[in-house]
Amino acid sequence: MKIGVSGASGKLGAGVVENLRLRSGVEVVGITRTPLPTGSHETRFGDYDQPESLDAAYAGLDRLLIIPTVALAPGQRTQQNLAAIDAARRAGVPHVVFMSSAGARARPEPDVWASYFAAEQHLMQTALQWSILRMNYYAESFADEAKAALAQGALVGLGENRVAFVSRADLAAAAAGLLAGEGHEGAVYVGTGPRAWTGAERADLATKLAGKPLQHVTMPLQDLRARFLDAGLPPHVVEVVLSIRQGFVAGGFDIVTGDIEILSGRAPQSLETVLMKAFSDQVAPA
Repeated sequence: MKIGVSGASGKLGAGVVENLRLRSGVEVVGITRTPLPTGSHETRFGDYDQPESLDAAYAGLDRLLIIPTVALAPGQRTQQNLAAIDAARRAGVPHVVFMSSAGARARPEPDVWASYFAAEQHLMQTALQWSILRMNYYAESFADEAKAALAQGALVGLGENRVAFVSRADLAAAAAGLLAGEGHEGAVYVGTGPRAWTGAERADLATKLAGKPLQHVTMPLQDLRARFLDAGLPPHVVEVVLSIRQGFVAGGFDIVTGDIEILSGRAPQSLETVLMKAFSDQVAPA
């Protein structure tokens, strides 16, 4: 079975490729804007912003994983996702898997969920067979945020919330299991960590592991927007970040499932495990 991973050069995509390479009977094709020769698997050029390149990139695949980019310009990620799904249809890919987001719903641009929801709907309507793996918020992304917040002693947000952070490695293993497995047609999975953490709880956890005080501080939307703008973030990036924080408060990431273990065969890592590694890497000697 020939399985393509579109977005193979990113951290998640590379992890999926490595997991697939461990499975017998699977021929892996890594698809990226910057393909490099490798002795372990085939690589192909494919650029979501050049839809014509995707037809050849997806040709001959039995299954395809589409991983969205991190493009933040309003509407760009939606265009990219739809272009990839359409190309898979033209190439006759029998089964397409899309990496989406927990809490995906109909929202206007530049809300971060707008592109995911549009892609899910388009995939369901046009693909020959489809599956969706919705991701909760990366535990590694929170680790980066926590390390930066420790310098100021404040983990800022729009309100109290609960998030079931999931590690990138667990998502990669789950995606590989979905791609190489059977019986997943028409299924929507949600990859989450083993528990949901409130803002106060994760601030306390970071305090315990780092040995530095960290408080969860909430503030109005306009104040948080001003804080990010003052930090030098571009306005369109600020709006995307704020939409994620609003998603936290709305409960979009307050979901815990057993789907990681179902798809990967292993229990997901805890947030504590990911934070411990991140903090130890930060203080490790050069």
